[in-house]
Amino acid sequence: MHRAALVIGLLLPLAAQASSAAPAKDSATLEQAFDADIRPDDMRAWLKTLSAEPNHVSSPHDKSNAEWILARFKEWGWDAHIETFQALYPTPVSEALELVSPNPYTATLIEPPIPGDSSATATDPALPAYAAYQGDGDVTAPLVYVNYGMLDDYNALEREGVSVKGKIVIARYGKGWRGLKPRLAQERGAVGCIIYSDPADDGYAVDDTYPNGPMRPPRGIQRGSVADMTLYPGDPLTPGVGATAAATRLPISEAPTILKIPVLPISYADAQVFLQALGGNTVPPAWRGGLPITYRIGPGPAVAHLKVKSDWSLKPVYDVIATMKGSTFPDEWIVRGNHHDGWVFGAEDPLSGQVALLAEARALGTLAAHGWRPKRTLVYASWDGEEPMLIGSTEWVETHAEELRKKAILYVNTDTNRRGYLSVDGSQDFTHFVNEVASAMTDPETGATVEERLRAKVRVDAMAPDAGDSARETAKRAADAREDFPIDAVGSGSDYTGFVNHLGVPALNLEYTGEANGGGAYHSRYDTFEHFTRFSDPGFVYDSLLARTVGRMMLRASSSDAPLQRAGDFADAVAGDLSDVKRLAEEKGRQADIQAGLLRDRAFALASDPARSHALPTALKAPQIVDLTELEQAVGRLKVRAKRYDTAFAAHVSELDETRSARLRALMRDIDQTLAPDVGLPGRPWYKNLVYAPGRFTGYGVKTLPGVREAIEEQRYADARRYTKLTAAALDAYSARLELATAVLSGH
Repeated sequence: MHRAALVIGLLLPLAAQASSAAPAKDSATLEQAFDADIRPDDMRAWLKTLSAEPNHVSSPHDKSNAEWILARFKEWGWDAHIETFQALYPTPVSEALELVSPNPYTATLIEPPIPGDSSATATDPALPAYAAYQGDGDVTAPLVYVNYGMLDDYNALEREGVSVKGKIVIARYGKGWRGLKPRLAQERGAVGCIIYSDPADDGYAVDDTYPNGPMRPPRGIQRGSVADMTLYPGDPLTPGVGATAAATRLPISEAPTILKIPVLPISYADAQVFLQALGGNTVPPAWRGGLPITYRIGPGPAVAHLKVKSDWSLKPVYDVIATMKGSTFPDEWIVRGNHHDGWVFGAEDPLSGQVALLAEARALGTLAAHGWRPKRTLVYASWDGEEPMLIGSTEWVETHAEELRKKAILYVNTDTNRRGYLSVDGSQDFTHFVNEVASAMTDPETGATVEERLRAKVRVDAMAPDAGDSARETAKRAADAREDFPIDAVGSGSDYTGFVNHLGVPALNLEYTGEANGGGAYHSRYDTFEHFTRFSDPGFVYDSLLARTVGRMMLRASSSDAPLQRAGDFADAVAGDLSDVKRLAEEKGRQADIQAGLLRDRAFALASDPARSHALPTALKAPQIVDLTELEQAVGRLKVRAKRYDTAFAAHVSELDETRSARLRALMRDIDQTLAPDVGLPGRPWYKNLVYAPGRFTGYGVKTLPGVREAIEEQRYADARRYTKLTAAALDAYSARLELATAVLSGH
């Protein structure tokens, strides 16, 4: 049967149900009809169109893509519009990097086109080597290699007796978010920062380089933002409010997320020249990359000249917002998003996720055209400005915060996608919801369900020699089919951040990954249609699977009369997080005691090589006791009430009349917002969620129970004690809501 005829044939039995608030008699038929309208050939054509030219913020193609996406939504029957914000987005005016001595050299800072690749045929200019929100400057200084430029690396430098004050640092990408590298350098007095991609991490040491393979070629450059997103994402000048034309803005000089020192990303072909010119101590073994040189720390004799100048003006950001109004619960929203802006062509990041979103939107539009309507309102968003620092989504969330707090049930996000296994992070009271969907999806390579394949991978990975206790515990749970496989806690790094971290609206972030090496093109000129279709997902098999997986979530979430959360998985996750925090507190005290003994016995000095420069580490603060009893008791109450709720839900949800069902939905609709009281986290109040947050020194990486955990890590013991109480109160508010919901379910 022709695909169109199949879809119409499947939909005919459903059309008669469109005016009824009752659930579809055959949801499997509805989902089958949805799946039949996901067409890989169309996704391929859309990706080619959207990635034809560079599409960064302020580029002509970025705007034309937004208009093209808007036209598609309207064509498919959605109520759609473009919402525009005016955000500070610096664009490069000039940049230069030179090795002044011992042997003068000028970095190329360009990525040559590759014949046969669309990077060679585009007519719009690509952004050069560039890091957004760095500080303009013109500096000349000795060079110091700082490995990945993370906290542990600076601790090691201290032991080597090397200071970066007044120096330009050169760091390699990896092990942490790029913006932390210049921020940590700046905090230690560096005057500039260079970041390069080492071939050991995403070049020829991993696989063949493009065009022969997927990895980064010698002249490939990773662009990106270095705004201090650990304080807040979005427009640096309008924290907490939407960047509308009328918004009150900070002066640029007072925006805390903008760095003060110049920063420039470069290729490993250029980096090799600068690193080879360094003297000083040879690096520790873990600092050695994949270049054919002897890695040294410096400083001297290498001296570098770094110059960056930008156009610091407001630029338009175009969010495409499409709505399909719910038939029964129009004021309950399920929000779905993916961004459409990239650093250059952005075929994999973000357009692989964008075409999946479009495929879902068309299939849902087809269902609606034949009589189906969602019970809850569906809001589909194609965000702009994600790459500079989550601008489009953050400004929309801040603008519509009051309405979202009242109406948003769940936000579902995607970004990149490639061949592999399902990866989900998010709000962990939606773990069961994810499991139900994953168990209904078939992996195209093995014929097993997506859930079965993921459980198998988790169990096999736990057998690796370097697998930790956490991996083994997860594997034990994955081996028990009666248990939900856990989803990861959510940090930051994509457009879910404003929802879950700022408002407390629950979010899920999905992708398929793990089998295709696509990272070598990340944020480079070579993230093109050709690269994606050759190496990431030939045939759009997993992009189609992503669309069907998320589409299944949207159908079920928008059609369910019942709440989507199950509390037991969340309670178990928080209990595990608390155990980690308790071990952390004990370890901090142990480390301080051990170090004090080493310093007292002159062990560091005696163990150091007299032929190498070295110094003593900064003494750790004396540990203080942090009483976690209140938090332990709150977690205990949460576990008890979560079990009661889940048991009552399973026993009684199908029996609820309309009045009790409405009361239950009202109680559970915004329950996750109890975890995000207005107080916010220490020193960064924009982040309000006390269970999930990106780490201050991890960037995208999550820190659970962050107010307590990070205070202990950083030995801010007054904050640790305060946030023990605040976090306990937030968990108690969540579990108290569960108690009320359990009473409704039980008829009390």
